[in-house]
Amino acid sequence: MKKIILLSSMFLGSFIFAQQIKGGDRDAHGCIGSAGYTYSQIKKDCVRVFEQKIKLTEVDPKGSSTSMAAVIFSKDMKKAEVFVPDTDGESLILTRQGKGKTWKKDNYVLVPFKKNGYQLKKDNVVIYQ
Repeated sequence: MKKIILLSSMFLGSFIFAQQIKGGDRDAHGCIGSAGYTYSQIKKDCVRVFEQKIKLTEVDPKGSSTSMAAVIFSKDMKKAEVFVPDTDGESLILTRQGKGKTWKKDNYVLVPFKKNGYQLKKDNVVIYQ
């Protein structure tokens, strides 16, 4: 009887542990961070930043590795959502200024760069392109 109780408790414990690992780190929107997902306010869905079409590379990396940022535009191109590592996991929503091709929020500015690229500036200094 003791063996049955012991085996049952081991089985139940391993089942609970397995459930905690798989999807145990969902955020408030249901996105699984350990699988690389984060919530996009523009798409209203979970996305993987590294799978987005528009990727920007850090211009002046501070360490031995270079970080990446990604941009998602709204369908009407009036808003740009920028995923930058130094914003504590929150994306930035930049708004297009008039009819031009400049998106701004506070001290961040996103502008076209070269043929199909973009630059992200912070305090008028290019940080990603």
